[in-house]
Amino acid sequence: MSTPFGFGIPQDPDDSGDGDGASSGSGAGGPFGADNPLAALFGGGGGPADIGAALQEIGKLLSYEGGPVNWDLAVDTARKAAAAGGDRSVSEAERRAIDDAVRLAEVWLDGATALPAGTTSTAAWSRAEWVEGTMPAWQRLVEPVALKVVETAGTAVPEEMRPMAGAMVGMAQQLTGAMFGGQVGQGVGQLAGEVVTGTDVGLPLGPPGIAILLPQNVAELGAGLEIPEDEVRLYLALREAAHHRLFSHVAWLEGSLHTAVADYAAGITVDTSRLEEMMQGIDPSDLSQVQNAMQEGMLAPEETPAQRLALARLETLLALVEGWVDAVVTTASSALPSAPALRETMRRRRATGGPAEQTFATLVGLELRPRRLREAAALWEELAAVRGPDGRDAVWEHPDLLPGAEDLDDPVAFVVGTGALDLSGLDDLPPPTEAAPEPETP
Repeated sequence: MSTPFGFGIPQDPDDSGDGDGASSGSGAGGPFGADNPLAALFGGGGGPADIGAALQEIGKLLSYEGGPVNWDLAVDTARKAAAAGGDRSVSEAERRAIDDAVRLAEVWLDGATALPAGTTSTAAWSRAEWVEGTMPAWQRLVEPVALKVVETAGTAVPEEMRPMAGAMVGMAQQLTGAMFGGQVGQGVGQLAGEVVTGTDVGLPLGPPGIAILLPQNVAELGAGLEIPEDEVRLYLALREAAHHRLFSHVAWLEGSLHTAVADYAAGITVDTSRLEEMMQGIDPSDLSQVQNAMQEGMLAPEETPAQRLALARLETLLALVEGWVDAVVTTASSALPSAPALRETMRRRRATGGPAEQTFATLVGLELRPRRLREAAALWEELAAVRGPDGRDAVWEHPDLLPGAEDLDDPVAFVVGTGALDLSGLDDLPPPTEAAPEPETP
């Protein structure tokens, strides 16, 4: 279980004994690396000569009034992180190749699913374009958690201690908001160097209906596989187009995923007795003491039963989405010689900590289990074998019809036990919640 954004100060991976630090949300240098204006105060920058300039930058950061996350800092940090790994321009030939791949993918998917095409156009993005184009989606995902963390920093202090701790509480709230910008930016920037499509984290991050591929990352993924690049591109186009079919025609799906994140955030609390204990003896004017307290978990969250339910719901729903895409693409790509190898490559990518696992582990403490994804794919394949593609896809008509976590343990029992899908009572079910409008670009 990873610590969500904003709780504690991420440490440099080289300083920890936890491996590569992939789930911490910070890369080499992290949000407090040498190029971050907070570095001079928190040990990641240069010597005392840097402090004056850093204080000026921090003044700008702490004057930000755009909400619990400094999105200006997030975008700037993400663009720098993406550029650090190399970011070349997309050629016109690559744009045409992606357009052709998506068109062919839609034709192949028509024979594999009852859901109609959900893409209206295609896009070939550089890493910087992916950063800019996905920030509205990250805002919607991260802000419920960020807002709760910032609120917690102020309300967790016992009433009788607030006059004494007022300065430190205010500072903690301001620093937490600034840290969110750095953490989100560093994480998104790192993902820009890994993701190959617009739905690589399990849900659409780009504008609705636009099938997005990143040519540079597609080429790097295919390197060493000894598979023609056009086949890699086509397979990824199939996955991207399949995701769009699902999210375009299952109106409640995206909203349910975001609701699960918001439900988790709503349950964030801290151990006030531990906070009171740690506050004793801390000098609010001593930034090193504040840093040490935050690193030791002064605001570490307590996981509640409600949060565990929200995480389980999110994990299961994401597994069902990815399992459905895996099953549908497997059917649609039967004529592609390299499809089995590419399918296993994508599964291994998840098993070793791909974009989805790292993002959600950092965001809400959730680490997707590849075993769940394989089981979900097996369940959808069994449904298609028994009911056909139409019967399989009809399960998405309402969230109450979806299999639960226990059904992933025994897919055959779910299919056999429910018999022929009966939608006669669908009108009596409560209407599913549709996704709310996307926020404006910050």
